[in-house]
Amino acid sequence: MSEAWLRRRIELERMMGVDALIRGPGVEDELGELEQQVKQCTRCRLHETRTQGVCARGRADAPLMFIGEAPGAEEDRQGVPFVGRAGKLLDQMIIAMGLELDEVYITNIIKSRPPQNREPRSDEIEACWPYLERQIELVQPRIICTLGRPASNTVLRNKSSMGELRGRWFSYGDIPVLPTYHPAYLLRSPAQKKSAWEDLKKVVLALSGVQPPPPAAGLF
Repeated sequence: MSEAWLRRRIELERMMGVDALIRGPGVEDELGELEQQVKQCTRCRLHETRTQGVCARGRADAPLMFIGEAPGAEEDRQGVPFVGRAGKLLDQMIIAMGLELDEVYITNIIKSRPPQNREPRSDEIEACWPYLERQIELVQPRIICTLGRPASNTVLRNKSSMGELRGRWFSYGDIPVLPTYHPAYLLRSPAQKKSAWEDLKKVVLALSGVQPPPPAAGLF
């Protein structure tokens, strides 16, 4: 156990409360406890306008983690990330990769919907960061795929443009990170789906070493 890990642990305990981080019987239990913390969180003002906190969906031991920006209106209503139009497209992308939907873990950098779906502010991102950090620590994915610039900038702790980030490999600790376009952007700019597919093929190769076939026309 490294000194750096202990420092992170102490900081998380200070920011989120010791009870939230006491290790339960298993990772699923801990993620469940974390979800309850998210639903009760008042660490930023977004809790005043949201319907509910939105934590994650997917498998606790998923080899691939997708990280997006923030819940939208449908996510805020259902309490589950990526269930609106962008979420349906993300599901199609995952299936096109040859993966089952329950083989991935999906979350956002912030867990409450910003008013009018505006971009998250820096203080909101920092308030939610301990939750995302804990999710990564618990799930321990082999690969992280960040969706869009805000998510990529947050995870990679930089201010680079999406053009500088997209399709290139980076790292979060020892975990490889590949940024690609957010599905909501692809809905607005369908011509970029080809570029997104090239990114996803890199993720599949990193996971399995097997080159995926090109998706059928109109697959996503």
